[in-house]
Amino acid sequence: MEDQDMVPAVVTHKNFAQLYRTHLEKNGFLDTRFRLRNLTDNKVALPVLISRLAELNLQHLQDIAAPEGTCSITHMKSQTLVSSKKSCVKSLQRRLQEHVRSLVESTEVMWSEELVRDLPQTWKQHGDLILIAESTFQDPIWKKFGSDIWKTVATALGVKRVAKISRISRDGFRTPVVTLLLGEDSWVNHVDNGIRYEFDVTKCMFSSGNITEKLRIMTFDCTGETVVDLYAGIGYFTLPYLIHSKASLVHACEWNPDAVSALRRNLHLNRVSHKCVIHEGDNRQLSMCDVADRVNLGLIPSSEEGWPTACRLLRQNSGGILHIHQNVTSVPHKPALFQQDTCSQEASEEYHKCKNKVIPSENNDTMFEENFCSSSAKGRIKSEWGKWAETAASQITKLLMENWGKPWKTHIRHIQHVKSYAPHIDHIVLDLQCRPSC
Repeated sequence: MEDQDMVPAVVTHKNFAQLYRTHLEKNGFLDTRFRLRNLTDNKVALPVLISRLAELNLQHLQDIAAPEGTCSITHMKSQTLVSSKKSCVKSLQRRLQEHVRSLVESTEVMWSEELVRDLPQTWKQHGDLILIAESTFQDPIWKKFGSDIWKTVATALGVKRVAKISRISRDGFRTPVVTLLLGEDSWVNHVDNGIRYEFDVTKCMFSSGNITEKLRIMTFDCTGETVVDLYAGIGYFTLPYLIHSKASLVHACEWNPDAVSALRRNLHLNRVSHKCVIHEGDNRQLSMCDVADRVNLGLIPSSEEGWPTACRLLRQNSGGILHIHQNVTSVPHKPALFQQDTCSQEASEEYHKCKNKVIPSENNDTMFEENFCSSSAKGRIKSEWGKWAETAASQITKLLMENWGKPWKTHIRHIQHVKSYAPHIDHIVLDLQCRPSC
């Protein structure tokens, strides 16, 4: 077999595959023509570009993507690989254009580049339903075809239902504004990392952008732990905690009745209803306290309103971990990233200063742990994230003192980037260890 028929691939354990994939794709190493391939012994192969193989530093990749895992290089025959979703999408885009053009020209309407640009380039698929953006099919000509245009779209993309999403409403529940264009039932099925989710697309959102955090939760060992998910939704994080992290019990809090209905359904579908207690309503009114080993605060742009509740939920004698979500704005003209090989002098000095010790912050009850400092200098931690994290830790320390009437210590264990929310705004998660001082 000639070299051009062989594709190099990074091999790692399946629990870390998506974390590696994210890093490889973001840095231009992933061969996006092919899908990940499952191997024996719970290993997964991620195809990479042969033209960039010489630049790939496996140790650096492991340190940045998933320090808990290991990786190696293998080579596979290209014929044994399956085309990636991106390749399939490009093919479907061509197919969609061909089908719609055929419909248009059958009525003797002239096909044009303006109509091509009015077609969707991307879409979200949930089972046999696709969601297209409000900005597509805006030309008045489409009304001429009535339901035929949506039937044509469905046929081209291999689905049965079509819906259009415009925005998220400001009703306090983040209800999506969705119009069903073809089909009558708006409930959909979505499988994500072996977890089944069902929900009504006209009433609930599926946060696909949170995949990084869901994958990270999969790597947690929560055996014997009680977890409280303060903003459960349809179970985005509740289910990974129960199924992959093996939490003994999850208290799921949610105030949207439609999301609660979907959550109950999803717990039943995944056979974990017996390990979850649902608390419907405003989580600030929870009467529980002193129960949690960790609390998940998965609300953006800020979960700050839930901090007093989270502090009250932690075990008063042993404490626990808070996973605090937040949108943090960065100053555009400042250096955005600390790179391992090209970090700023300030970052380098900070790394060497904290490499072998725990550093106290301005608040003596808040500490930066060694693993956080290492990731700050060697990874991709923006300075604004660290400043916000220290401020948040200081506020949490005061809340814990006020709630329990005794001093507590907080430790910044990790800061995780989830996604870019908008230009210069990042969705991050702070892992904050909280323990009573005595």
